Amino acid sequence: MIVAKDVSLTYQDGTQALKDVNLRIKAGEIIYITGPSGSGKTSLLKLILGMEYPTEGHLRVMGQSMVKDEEDNIRKLRRKIGPVFQEFKLIRGRTAFENIVLGMRFLDFTPKEIIENSYMALERVGLKHKRDSLVDKLSWGESQRVAIARAIARKPSLILADEPTGNLDLDNALNIMDILTSLRDENTTVIITTHATHLIEDKEEGTFIRIQEGRLKMERRGVEAYE
Repeated sequence: MIVAKDVSLTYQDGTQALKDVNLRIKAGEIIYITGPSGSGKTSLLKLILGMEYPTEGHLRVMGQSMVKDEEDNIRKLRRKIGPVFQEFKLIRGRTAFENIVLGMRFLDFTPKEIIENSYMALERVGLKHKRDSLVDKLSWGESQRVAIARAIARKPSLILADEPTGNLDLDNALNIMDILTSLRDENTTVIITTHATHLIEDKEEGTFIRIQEGRLKMERRGVEAYE
């Protein structure tokens, strides 16, 4: 699914975000990434999504080499990825249902599939009854669930969730985590960055990555370690 070998990322201003990252992630794994602000968590997601490219080393995502010369193929790869951003990126003045439908309009789905997938995704996150509500009127937690539904509706192979529980109370945060971790049942790989380590301390399965000053420390629970 994802293979990184000696990957480093240095921004144009000289800031080194990641250093000598080696990573191997299988399909269907759930990955929790923790670390202080500025440690490189979001930078790693940007590399996987193709928003940035490694300045050193080699990165492959679902068999695709993540290099600038492959931009056209990387755009196609993004159709298989469901991103969940911290700021939601919902379209104000539109309903929850419309936000999901509009997010799928450039993907390879028929109009019927778009509608069916959108309803399914809203039901999956417990917001079927809010499908015709303007996102402007939704609570913070409901808005986050719409953002997750928009990602789920794509039927992605990979979900990238950047601080999905930020600004949520404990009950809503646990609900969001449960929704995301349940996607493993569909062989979807889920990568979650979080400051809220208390939400994952008791998880018995998954890969736990701690990033400190751009370097990774990894622990796997409940799965066979790679050689």
